[in-house]
Amino acid sequence: MNKSLFYRISQFFGFLLGAKVFVTALLAFALYVSTYFLFNKFESFRIFIFDYKVHGLILCSLLSILAGGIINQFYDKEKDILTKPFRSRIQNFLKQRYFLYAYIFLNLSSLGIAALLSSRIFLFLLIYQFLMWFYSHKLSKILFLNNITFVALTLYPFFGILIYYRNFSLEIVYSALFLFFTLLILDVLKDTLTKNADKIFNYSTIPNVFGNKVTIVNLVFLIVIDILISMKIIDHNGLNNIWTYYFALGIFVFIFCIYFLVNNLKNSKFLTLNLLRFWLFVGICAMLLNGIFN
Repeated sequence: MNKSLFYRISQFFGFLLGAKVFVTALLAFALYVSTYFLFNKFESFRIFIFDYKVHGLILCSLLSILAGGIINQFYDKEKDILTKPFRSRIQNFLKQRYFLYAYIFLNLSSLGIAALLSSRIFLFLLIYQFLMWFYSHKLSKILFLNNITFVALTLYPFFGILIYYRNFSLEIVYSALFLFFTLLILDVLKDTLTKNADKIFNYSTIPNVFGNKVTIVNLVFLIVIDILISMKIIDHNGLNNIWTYYFALGIFVFIFCIYFLVNNLKNSKFLTLNLLRFWLFVGICAMLLNGIFN
């Protein structure tokens, strides 16, 4: 392969990884599925398709998420060299200033589109972008706030869609709580895997401050909360559709996670992290199938 072509391809993949394009693509899928099948209970599919404001809100959110991935990568660059060496090597093919140019372009594009849609959407996105920067710059190193803020920022676009449709049903509240605690579990698990690097670069995380045993106890406690929420959703809706079957099966998935963590099996945290990531993806698919067949 021509060296110049190889270099260009490496630059392209470096940008994709730096902007977390693949994670953003998954979030786009999750946003559209949840928007139509969970938040939107009153509009027909045809009205939803031609609702330019909701598509604009999702697009602006995704552009801001891409920008947030870039600024987070910029501040975490040194830590990522230790925790994500392969990704860091690919990203080095592209100079940091190009990432910053892309960050500014994506944020301005998002705000420009938002301003055309409405002043409220513009303000919503402006706050989001500020919080994304502030998290990367300051909050990511502060104990407890780092985990809580990360989860809140992940859910922020979903909150925007919820406000847009003004659908505050009990089912949505339970689902939001379930997602919040699952994402919190994932973030704490991620901190256990980057513990040494976090210590070197002064990131105050639960594993570093309280140690492994306390972290495991906290993780088990959060998993039990998710189990209780799953049981509440089943009790509220009845075990009569794909969506509630997902939560019923999820109880067994969470029990497996507790078993992995408590018995401290080899690579237990890594296995639990990826099992829960996979289960979240299954949840998006379950919501889609539930909406199609019910």
